[in-house]
Amino acid sequence: MISTAVTRTRDPRPDPGPRLETVYRPRGALSLGATVGVFQRGPGDPAQTRDGAVLWRATRTPLGVATVALRQQADGAVRAAAWGPGREWAIAQVPALCGAEDDPTGFDPSRHPLIADSHHRHPGLRLGRSDLVFDALVQSITEQKVTAIQAFAAWRRLVTWFGERAPGPAPKPMFAPPSIDGWRRIPSWAWHRAGLEPPQSRTIVQAARRGASLVAAVERATDGPARDAVLTSLPGIGPWTAAETRIRALGDPDAVSVGDFHLAHQVGYALTGRRVEDDGMLELLAPWAGQRQRAIRLILASGVSEPRRAPRLHPMDHRDR
Repeated sequence: MISTAVTRTRDPRPDPGPRLETVYRPRGALSLGATVGVFQRGPGDPAQTRDGAVLWRATRTPLGVATVALRQQADGAVRAAAWGPGREWAIAQVPALCGAEDDPTGFDPSRHPLIADSHHRHPGLRLGRSDLVFDALVQSITEQKVTAIQAFAAWRRLVTWFGERAPGPAPKPMFAPPSIDGWRRIPSWAWHRAGLEPPQSRTIVQAARRGASLVAAVERATDGPARDAVLTSLPGIGPWTAAETRIRALGDPDAVSVGDFHLAHQVGYALTGRRVEDDGMLELLAPWAGQRQRAIRLILASGVSEPRRAPRLHPMDHRDR
């Protein structure tokens, strides 16, 4: 059972309303942590956290803010509870979040021994989807051309400062991301204090000005290239950001984040023992066309990575400059 005890805090909690519960029983193996854990943006993410065996999410749904608690039972089923005005949407979305719409048809892991081994060792790895296009887009923009530490810190500050306090008995104060209009209204000084560079903040504000029409156009698009065309029509959004948005919001099994600082090197080293650039990565992934994101996720899950050749890059803090 998911505990409903409210942690004592001086932070006021909104009225959670009635709790809704459901049990999602996946058709096959499911690793909740591997499938849903990837949506968390760093250890201090105010919108997603893990407390023991329970995974907590604060989301802004089309019906309002909701808090969701997920716990996987010994039989593989996922028990879910939700609070807040968006609880019905959040409960209905749990199967998709857990990969119920993920279709591995046509994926052949035997084409490479490393992927075959990883597929065997991680049978519960699914491609989940959040169905929250704008949130995924903002996350991807904040992660452009910076270290993960910088991006996660900026996301944490902005969501905490301008998001909405999540309802329900989460183990610590959690916040749902701002609304689309809320992102547009963040003052310029706040972006800087959060550690986000002007090109990123401008891109988020410009995307928010198109708001609902942008989200609707992405959702109407019928395939990855069509979704990319919608997203990359905005200044500041390129193929990497579009692919990351498709992966997180829509669970796109074929999206490849071309232009990533590390990904091509990781894929090349895992599959060939040497680094490759983007063109080489795409050539290596070609045997899994239509399922390239699944192949990438299994490569990353394998734990095989190139030995570090140089000291880790330390992020620069520009907020006081």
